[in-house]
Amino acid sequence: MSWNDFINEEKNKDYFLKLIDKIDWEYKTYTCFPKYENIFHAFDSCDINDIKVVILGQDPYHEVNQAHGLAFSVLCEKLPPSLINIYKEMSSDLGVDVKQDGNLDYLAKQGVFLLNTLLSVREGQAFSHKGYGWETFTDNVIKKLNELNQPIVFILWGGPAQAKEKYLNNKNHFIIKSPHPSPLSSYRGFFGSKPFSKANNFLEENGVKPINWTKA
Repeated sequence: MSWNDFINEEKNKDYFLKLIDKIDWEYKTYTCFPKYENIFHAFDSCDINDIKVVILGQDPYHEVNQAHGLAFSVLCEKLPPSLINIYKEMSSDLGVDVKQDGNLDYLAKQGVFLLNTLLSVREGQAFSHKGYGWETFTDNVIKKLNELNQPIVFILWGGPAQAKEKYLNNKNHFIIKSPHPSPLSSYRGFFGSKPFSKANNFLEENGVKPINWTKA
């Protein structure tokens, strides 16, 4: 099954029809992020059969020129605090200098599926599209990924992401969880959690090429 097959199946479900009606209205009425055409960018960027790592966040960045459909990734020069903290942990974990922009497409191309629990947001209002139906959609995404037999690392950052853990019971997979990298929670266990080296260790142990976490 491809992501297109999966999404086409979801599109026929009642919850999804109601969800899209709400999202269409939101995008016509307010400024919302990411751009409408980029809502499913994560799915376009990482084939389901190539997934090695799933990084699950919360909802998209809600300021201008930030979100573009990949969790934690931005196209602007000014990096959001949570992404800065991700790079800090990456540098500490891997013992490397991390000097790069905020575009994480390079990770998606290696099989890192960068997913938020909600796929859209109104400008300046975090979690404003909560309860619209994205939760059901991303629940179903995680359930589908759980069915896959290829070894996958699930990195769950923050409460909304960790709520999906109940759908993960495939022994072929590996779960890493910690507080969200936001400045509000990063010092409660995100720093020092070493998710990047742990993910690569698991992949190598299972004969899978590890992720090059730093952009070449």
